[in-house]
This record gives sequence, structure tokens and C-alpha cells, in this order.
Amino acid sequence: MLEHFFQCPYCWEQISMLIDLSQSAQTYIEDCEICCNPIQVSVTTAHNDIVSFEARSIEQ
Repeated sequence: MLEHFFQCPYCWEQISMLIDLSQSAQTYIEDCEICCNPIQVSVTTAHNDIVSFEARSIEQ
């Protein structure tokens, strides 16, 4: 697991998530720990490092 910091696409606060490095590609939804809005997270990993990370708002 690796802690990754990024900016929430709703409230713009810096938050962190633990990224599971054992999965090479992941897409999931997790709520912001500050504003509780849902964020779609897409992560690609390789060699125990994050290759790409995207956090998008989910249009409601």
C-alpha cells in the first residue's frame, strides 16, 4: 500500500488515499474524507509505483 495525496475535484482540499500496488490497474469510487462527495479514482501501477492517477468528480 502506498499513500497518495491529491486535490478533491469538489472541495479542492488536499486528501490522501491508500493505493494497493498489487493491482496494476484499478478504477473505483471513494468518498472525499472532507466533503463526502463521490470521486471516481483511476490508478495504474507498475514496479511498486504509481504510473498514472486520476481523480474525477461524478456528475450527479
